[in-house]
Amino acid sequence: MQEPFHIFSIDRKEYSAKMADNLPVLRAKLGLSQEKIAGIIGITRQTFSAIENKSREMSWPIFLSLLFLFSKNSDTQMLMKAMGIYDEHLEEYFTFTNLGQLN
Repeated sequence: MQEPFHIFSIDRKEYSAKMADNLPVLRAKLGLSQEKIAGIIGITRQTFSAIENKSREMSWPIFLSLLFLFSKNSDTQMLMKAMGIYDEHLEEYFTFTNLGQLN
């Protein structure tokens, strides 16, 4: 029997918090300013700054946008894995070829 697709069972807050904790390092690795990354993912620099400074919680859509951005660079992709942001558990949910899993 096929395992159900449990993307909604992952701890979104935990992954978002890990990303927020490591944003300065990931951003520096790409050599991009807060303003540039904010523009790329469609938020204001003030929102990005508040998340990076931990005065605002990161939403799941922002996490996913940053995950996509950082996963497309080999250096930051490796860093995210080392930091526990993009672990095997999360990668399993974003790597699939059988769309039947979504039922």
